[in-house]
Amino acid sequence: MAVVLQKYGGSSVATPGRIQAVAGRVILQRQQGHDVVVVVSAPGDTTDELLAMAGRVSRSPSGRELDVLLATGEQTAIALLAMAIQDRGWDAVSFTGAQGGIITDDAHRRARILRVEPHRIRRELDAGRIAVVAGFQGINGREDITTLGRGGSDLTAVALAVALGADSCEIYTDVDGIFTADPRLVPEARKLDTVSYAEMMELASLGAQVMQLRAVEYAMAHRLPIHVRSSFHQGNGTWIREEASMEKQRVVTGVAVDARTVKFTVRGVPDRPGVAHALFSRLAERQVNVDLIIQSAARGELADMSFTVAEDDAEAARAACREAAEALGAEGVDFDGDVAKVSIVGAGMVSTPGVAARMFGLLAGQGINIELIGCSEIKISCVVRRDRAADAARALHDGFGLAGLGDPLQGRG
Repeated sequence: MAVVLQKYGGSSVATPGRIQAVAGRVILQRQQGHDVVVVVSAPGDTTDELLAMAGRVSRSPSGRELDVLLATGEQTAIALLAMAIQDRGWDAVSFTGAQGGIITDDAHRRARILRVEPHRIRRELDAGRIAVVAGFQGINGREDITTLGRGGSDLTAVALAVALGADSCEIYTDVDGIFTADPRLVPEARKLDTVSYAEMMELASLGAQVMQLRAVEYAMAHRLPIHVRSSFHQGNGTWIREEASMEKQRVVTGVAVDARTVKFTVRGVPDRPGVAHALFSRLAERQVNVDLIIQSAARGELADMSFTVAEDDAEAARAACREAAEALGAEGVDFDGDVAKVSIVGAGMVSTPGVAARMFGLLAGQGINIELIGCSEIKISCVVRRDRAADAARALHDGFGLAGLGDPLQGRG
């Protein structure tokens, strides 16, 4: 029988009623003759509540103990869902990440999957049972529990889908699919029928929280299609796959806003070879991912170096910057948490001139100042004041015609 792999996010299992609804959807797939594997996130805001609890008992909890604590959220969800399925007369068995064969490296709170050994899951499927697996977690070579980072249940689902030979991976969430922008910021945002892996990776990295970046990377590496859809109705969502016809027609596919961004500036660093390495190697040692980087023009023999990091990495970045500044004899370190990153993404940007000019003009027309700029072949990102991020998103969404079928840059070049 074909394997159907479904993943349900925290909002989908936040209440007993929603857990019962998920059980019904899972059983429907089993009734249609499929082997069914379900990956589940922690219910509702459980993970945030556990983190807050840890903060109340420890000023600096270790990564290992945080992983032990946070893994309990998903374990609660799988047990409850398995019970709900059993109560309807169907065999189901729950698995932790370790029991499901998710083997990771040793990096607590952001572990990477090394391999998947789903032997126990396969045996239960062969016996006619539904497998319910805890997302977000695995086990390392020391047999310690690890977690896979924010949104890690997506990665669990994709990795298991690949290991079990599923044709696709269904990601059920509280939204209808992938939109041209966050509908909470841009009411005119439109659901996309399909996006490419490359575009979805950019959107995920730039603040779109529907899919975890590493999950999309894993799916692309194994050419596994992903269907992102609502857990509250039966309608189609958005397919993430190798190619999407929309990108061949449109220059810009979506707008993303990341308000969880922090800007650092190391002032007055010596303008000589090796300085950038001295700073960014310290950030790398603390596993801080750096995004946009800019070095100002030299003032005599000194320059300023600015960059952005995710909010979760801010404390580690602050420590690394202070250490580097002292070693380099820099003038000081500035920290700015009142910024946001606003980006446009589209595969059609590769061969279309004028995209950056139009983006900058749209922001200027709203009186929005750009503090940092970064780009790749299919994205342009600008750092702006956080209180202007929503204005920027709406201006870009309208200016690039994303609410309808028009595209101001289509056909140019």
